Amino acid sequence: VQLQASGGGFVQAGGSLRLSCAASGSIFSINIMGWYRQVPGKQREKVASITNSGATTHTNSVKGRFTISRDNAKNTVYLQMNSLKPEDTAVYYCVAIGRVTTWGQGTQVTVSS
Repeated sequence: VQLQASGGGFVQAGGSLRLSCAASGSIFSINIMGWYRQVPGKQREKVASITNSGATTHTNSVKGRFTISRDNAKNTVYLQMNSLKPEDTAVYYCVAIGRVTTWGQGTQVTVSS
């Protein structure tokens, strides 16, 4: 499995961004896809996940602001991020979990106050 993430950038507080993660390769082996984020000096934190059946989870700090979704026809997972806060600033990583766990390259999200 290969993952290509995109959509990060710089935005002011209250703004929105949408991250995309396109999967290729042995996508049939993927059970769950998700997004994590990491800031320097801290552990990588789970943000949201979505199963093959569409069940989703969102960490408490993003509930009501972020939404994970998937387009199976495009083998792509999205993270719609609204009402962004400076504390959302991080490198965001896409992950695919199946027989193996595959990480995409990080995409930087910077939210200014």
